Amino acid sequence: MSERHLTRAVPRRIEVLDANAGDAEADDGAQFVYLGRQPILDRHGALHAYELLFRAGAHNYAEITNDAQATAQVVARAIGGIGVSVVLGQHRGFVNIDRTLLLNDIVHLIPSERFVLEILETVKFDAQVVRRLTELRRAGFQIALDDVCELSDELIAALPYADIVKIDFLATRRDLLAKLASVVRGHGKTLLAEKVETREDFELARELGFDLFQGYFFARPQVLAAQRNRSPRPGLLRLLALLSRDAGILELEAELKLNPSVVVQLLRLVNSSAFGLGRNIASLREAILATGTRQIARWAQLLLYADSGDLPWRADPLVQLAGTRSRLMELAALHLHPHDDQFADAAFMTGIFSLVHVVFGSTPGTMLDKLGLAPHIRDAIVLGTGTLGTLLRIAEAAGEGADASSLAAAPDAPAGFAALTPAVLAELNLSAATWFGAHVEGVAA
Repeated sequence: MSERHLTRAVPRRIEVLDANAGDAEADDGAQFVYLGRQPILDRHGALHAYELLFRAGAHNYAEITNDAQATAQVVARAIGGIGVSVVLGQHRGFVNIDRTLLLNDIVHLIPSERFVLEILETVKFDAQVVRRLTELRRAGFQIALDDVCELSDELIAALPYADIVKIDFLATRRDLLAKLASVVRGHGKTLLAEKVETREDFELARELGFDLFQGYFFARPQVLAAQRNRSPRPGLLRLLALLSRDAGILELEAELKLNPSVVVQLLRLVNSSAFGLGRNIASLREAILATGTRQIARWAQLLLYADSGDLPWRADPLVQLAGTRSRLMELAALHLHPHDDQFADAAFMTGIFSLVHVVFGSTPGTMLDKLGLAPHIRDAIVLGTGTLGTLLRIAEAAGEGADASSLAAAPDAPAGFAALTPAVLAELNLSAATWFGAHVEGVAA
């Protein structure tokens, strides 16, 4: 492939590292964030899109222990850390999405017209996923199926909910390739040949009618590096506390002014094409009004999840417990009331704040009163009252391996809580652990 197909321009303070570069020095790893991108070409060899890839450092290979966290970091770096225009130019970006992030509100931070959601092969296409993909396609997202290597009933069932099918040329048997491509093309889907490593594979893919191409035959991923923009967790916690009680613009503005790194990322988010404003936002107040509090909350949650700085959050298992608990409570809230996003948001924040006092060496009442948390969330944690208090006790029991379902089925439990059966809680607990399980070992955002 000719050099004109690769973007070699190096914007100010953004470094494009050699694809074969070795590990950076430890100091560099602490100062920079990294993001991989691999070109996706059309039939004429022109650049069509990039797949964005998680990179822990300057070395050009992935070290992923948790798909959801890796994607959260890719999104945070592309949108808030480096910038969509720098990473993608005028092209689209493909990002890997596992089941956890697919069903999470965070996905709405991703500009639908700039990113393709690449559904990992581990995602089971059940009724919940089908509904979610239908909703996201209506919102303007393109959906790609990743690592397809055989014609199966599961693939046929998934095709109506996808736009692009990525067929793995390393894993697919050559005698099955033609039929697989024919069936996918017959359903009107865009065919993308991935892991194309030889000219012979490229020619074969073209003959079979593939539309897009990706692989080492064309280019290895580039690694982009930019100065780290840390997001202090105490500031994010205070911001989430304000959002939990519907604080006014003046309060949000005052808190954000204390956290310049969050402000920078917020302005990058709102100035991106995601909001279609047609103009740049210059002031913090404009950014808050244009973004909306729900989007700010999503962004803060994403940074809490993606970041793993040098604060006690990275090493303290209590914080990992708080993260898992918050996700479990959010999932349980959505299971009980699927269309009540406000209840789910409150449940998530209750979990996040339920162990903050331990991290900061204080008492629950003292710590939460200082934050000015919403009263119903504060009372759920300090007094154990209300629906959120019951949900918190259930989450605590589930996290300890106790009989949480008996709390849900108790006579004094809120109406509908009996739906949290042992089987449901086990599934939700596993999903929550997956969402946050690799946080301690995670790399810096």
